Amino acid sequence: MQIKRKATVRADELPDEKNRNGKSEAILRAAAKVFAQSGYFNAKVSDVARTAGVADGTVYLYFKNKDDLLASLFSWAMEEFLTRARTELAGIANAREKLLSFTRLHFSLFEQERDIAIVFQVELRQSAKFMEQFSTTYLAEYLQMLREIIEEGQKVGLFRSALNSKFVAKLLFGLLDEMATNWVLSRGNHNLTAMAEPVLDVFFNGVSANHA
Repeated sequence: MQIKRKATVRADELPDEKNRNGKSEAILRAAAKVFAQSGYFNAKVSDVARTAGVADGTVYLYFKNKDDLLASLFSWAMEEFLTRARTELAGIANAREKLLSFTRLHFSLFEQERDIAIVFQVELRQSAKFMEQFSTTYLAEYLQMLREIIEEGQKVGLFRSALNSKFVAKLLFGLLDEMATNWVLSRGNHNLTAMAEPVLDVFFNGVSANHA
């Protein structure tokens, strides 16, 4: 039987206000690495602790269990993305340029955080529970940001006003998601961020020669 909370914890690992954020982020990054390398279902909390360089008991000071680690990793990464997206898009007036910036950010963060990309595109998809959480929380906020950009473009005639913005947002997400999954499964053997413009060219103009 595994005893979780009685492992020895050093005094400097206690979650006081000074080191709480830094320590929890280090543990989350370690979790991403372990989940990406071993697979979520095969990974152990002790593996995460060892990778983070902390005692096993320290992990349980910040996270309830392995499920909580995965949920917290997802929440942390999505909050980081959405915060950066809001900041970067705030200074862009053109809706088309906003979508390009959004796409570049989506791709570039995955390239910078490959372990997290693997967890998002592979490991997370194997759990119906986490996919449901993903769909009802941060994905909804992600799609809402896309909808707002699309509706901005519709108002000024950049995009077709007759299109349902919710449908278009989901269509674009599906395209970006598939490109990210392909990049992960190909072991990152091409520049994902460089695909932003070609992807949006197809999205905006389609494949018909009449739109060339």
